[in-house]
Amino acid sequence: MNNDKLDRVFAALSDSTRRAILAKLANGDASVSELAKPFRLSQPAISKHLRVLEDAELIFSRTDGQRRIRELRIEALVQANGWIEKYREIWEASYKRLDILLEEMKATSDKKKAKSKHKSK
Repeated sequence: MNNDKLDRVFAALSDSTRRAILAKLANGDASVSELAKPFRLSQPAISKHLRVLEDAELIFSRTDGQRRIRELRIEALVQANGWIEKYREIWEASYKRLDILLEEMKATSDKKKAKSKHKSK
């Protein structure tokens, strides 16, 4: 995934209304009016959110008679998750190295305390 596309995906996901729309679409396709129901937003405001999601390739629309139906597209989410996963693996490896270092430091400290205790007797 190129940086521009990744930027659009994360920008789209940064808004709670758009995340809620994606969550609704995860349960099945929906019309604009169905997607707008839970929000206190005008139709044009919802349409703007849908445009952002479409530009990020997170959803697409199709016509069903007179209705425009929105559907979830998972490819961009899978690619964004892949980007996040790469960094999660890096962070996990760093945490593991830190855990090892802390254990080594604790063992060294315990040895010093034991030595000091032994000398004081």
